Amino acid sequence: MSQTAIPFIFMRGGTSKGPYFRREEVPADLEALSKVLIDAVGAGHPLNIDGIGGGAAVATKVAMLSASDDDWADVDYFFAQVSVEEKLVDFKPTCGNILSGVGPAAIELGLVKPTGDETEIRIRAVNTGAQVISRVQTPGGVLTYQGDTEIAGVPGAAAPILLSFMGVVGSSTGAFLPTGNLRDTVQGIEVTCMDVAMPLVIARASDFGLTGHESAEQLDADTAFFERMEAIRIEAGKRMGMGDVSKSVTPKFGLLAPANQGGTIAARYFMPWKTHPTMAVTGAQCLASCALTPGSVADGLLTRPSTSPVEVVLEHASGTIDVLVDYSSDNGFELKSAGLVRTARKLADGHVYIPDIVAIG
Repeated sequence: MSQTAIPFIFMRGGTSKGPYFRREEVPADLEALSKVLIDAVGAGHPLNIDGIGGGAAVATKVAMLSASDDDWADVDYFFAQVSVEEKLVDFKPTCGNILSGVGPAAIELGLVKPTGDETEIRIRAVNTGAQVISRVQTPGGVLTYQGDTEIAGVPGAAAPILLSFMGVVGSSTGAFLPTGNLRDTVQGIEVTCMDVAMPLVIARASDFGLTGHESAEQLDADTAFFERMEAIRIEAGKRMGMGDVSKSVTPKFGLLAPANQGGTIAARYFMPWKTHPTMAVTGAQCLASCALTPGSVADGLLTRPSTSPVEVVLEHASGTIDVLVDYSSDNGFELKSAGLVRTARKLADGHVYIPDIVAIG
């Protein structure tokens, strides 16, 4: 069997992991690219046994990087979510956890040179147009993964990567509130449909008979909840102007509940057909924005701060994630920027082999 070898770096970014490619070293055509990524990951099998995927949605993600032609950005980041058990690829969303590894990967791939003890890398998220500044630790001009920063869902500690997100409001739908309403009732459940970094359909856990503090395993075992949630998500997606989302991972779904571990609010995030074991970086920004927005489904679940910027601590299935939100409330909620601290680590590099001869570029 003739195979095509494609260079890649395998990275953990935040609480996700996957291959990072140079964009010019994979097919330009999206149909051909989808086939390559399905083969590379091994999509279509629950263990991704014939590819390098990890048998979970957080481990079947792909980043493709290139030098940016945008005047603002240094690097373009093109993201793909590959399904685990279906041979599907979704290019609509972006991923903030995988984005955590973009800065280090850009240095590893020679797209960016370190500029001092800390290197600032301006990233354009191609899928959504969002602008993100990544601050990567490069002491003495040398990239390091060693550090003391811990994030929930990842064992050990590593060098901090500070991500500052801008231009994320309406990044997928063009509107902060895609339906035009702070609340909609969909199949008897009140939801807030919001688009900040990631379009989400957000509901109160109590409206599903849940506490909002269930583990990911408990939620995944609740098939009746997932069936009801999916029906609501599909109808809400249409109302958000996103069309038929039954085969798309967006909009995502989120649940909110009062905090019980000292955080600001409790949240559960769905990918959407499984519970996220921790929390997506993009989803965290949207959930934090919902928590801060008067009139949303978060009303009554927290005591809202009166100052900005503010640190919103989301309690998720594996711990907490902190989102530093800079916003204005003069004319309703208006997000200026959101910042998070993540970590990343290079796990491997080399070539992934595709079981066909593939035209590259």
